[in-house]
Amino acid sequence: MSINIALAPDLTNRVANNYSQIKQIFETIDAHSCPYSYNFHMHTVHSDGQLKPESLIEQAIVIGLKGLAITDHHSVAGYQVAKSWLENWKSTNGECEGLAPSLWSGVEINANLINIEVHILGYGFNPEHPVLQPYLTGKATKGQEYQADNVIAAIQQAGGLAVLAHPCRYKRSATDLIKAAAKLGIDGVETYYGYTHTKPWSPSPKQTEQVKKLSATYGLLNTCGTDTHGKNLLVRL
Repeated sequence: MSINIALAPDLTNRVANNYSQIKQIFETIDAHSCPYSYNFHMHTVHSDGQLKPESLIEQAIVIGLKGLAITDHHSVAGYQVAKSWLENWKSTNGECEGLAPSLWSGVEINANLINIEVHILGYGFNPEHPVLQPYLTGKATKGQEYQADNVIAAIQQAGGLAVLAHPCRYKRSATDLIKAAAKLGIDGVETYYGYTHTKPWSPSPKQTEQVKKLSATYGLLNTCGTDTHGKNLLVRL
């Protein structure tokens, strides 16, 4: 299936999924936002992580996160479980509802960008939108669906924001990749990322500075995330 990237984003879905809210948060993200206020890159047992979604949300509440997204690879199953658990928690802990973080839909999708495999993060989309279904099977796609322009278009048509993950981790320079992604209409880049897996987690200064300059050059949003695969949301592994 080839996606027509000329189609306008589905604005109805964007409103329904708090598009404006999450975009506004991305506009305020800085080096101190993660991991104690916001975290937009985490994995559960529904892809290659070790945390059950319920445990992830419990940790998020204890940490005091204001907002987060579970970004399992090619799956929203963990997000769906977490969303249900969080809604139940709020209904049974009404007096503590103010402690509950905002939870947005999220996913991490493999894609080909200028002949390099990259990961594209999606946020705030409608998980049931038909255009996204090929990307939510638990496996990477092939052919036209694997191309970055189509991945970006699918996320946006489903009402979400598309973000280039960890741009300094690939075999091509962040300069080349961010420029190419920006030409395809990507919304943002994962600016604050820990490339050396420090404990406690912190964004890598050198890469952060480079990516911040590139995101500013192309008018992109900045995001942050620990890319947690282990059992502690405050570190990567």
